Amino acid sequence: MAELSVVIITRNEELNILRCLESVKPVAGEVVVVDSGSTDRTVALCREAGCRVFEREFDGYGLQKQYAGDQAVNDWVLSIDADEVLSAELQQEIRSLMKKISPAGSDMSPDPLTHAGYRLPFALKFMGRILKHGGVGHEFHLRLFNRKRGGFTTVPVHEGIEIKGTAGTLKGRVIHYSYRDISHHIEKMNTYTTQAAEGYEKQGRHFSKGYAALKFPGSFITIYFLKLGFLDGYPGFMWSFLAAVYSTLKVAKTIELNTRP
Repeated sequence: MAELSVVIITRNEELNILRCLESVKPVAGEVVVVDSGSTDRTVALCREAGCRVFEREFDGYGLQKQYAGDQAVNDWVLSIDADEVLSAELQQEIRSLMKKISPAGSDMSPDPLTHAGYRLPFALKFMGRILKHGGVGHEFHLRLFNRKRGGFTTVPVHEGIEIKGTAGTLKGRVIHYSYRDISHHIEKMNTYTTQAAEGYEKQGRHFSKGYAALKFPGSFITIYFLKLGFLDGYPGFMWSFLAAVYSTLKVAKTIELNTRP
């Protein structure tokens, strides 16, 4: 049976971290937390829960998560955010999977029982409701992987995991409690859109002001109507609205960066 290392990066997550840690307890051989300057009780709560805690200045999501993975003592790693929770079904699936993987099969040699990584289905809980439409009801992200056969990309925002080999898919879901309220959503949106725009500027991407003007209505129509966001009621409307604002802000901030003196 292979042991699993769970890795989490944090900053001021005292309202979320215990819920997350409780959900990974049934599957984790260890929990590695890399904190980037929390001023609340996040670090203390993690240490009290028995996590291995490292403190490191934040230099991008991909680099921070790669550092966390590098501190793991096991080859198999589950990357999870502090505002995410493993469902009971997913806990059982991961336990069963780890039992099938022999420690000898976790090196670079092929293991007939496993892929190099596994995609997990995600569900977003927003304004008290799990959204099933609007482009977020059927998301899969590769989060469980053999760190000897993969690692994190280093883009500023929306980093991913790249592996050498095939990826399987599990059925149990990760529940994402991303936003406490609308104010928190706007706060995170401001941070992420700035980071995304800085990434676009470094890539040399440019957008016209006309494109920016059309970005909001185009995004809202796509999310709310074409992707059936309206079926999620009022939370679906607010998600569609804010997602369209997010898309527009990324473009507008990129234009602002490209036109500054």
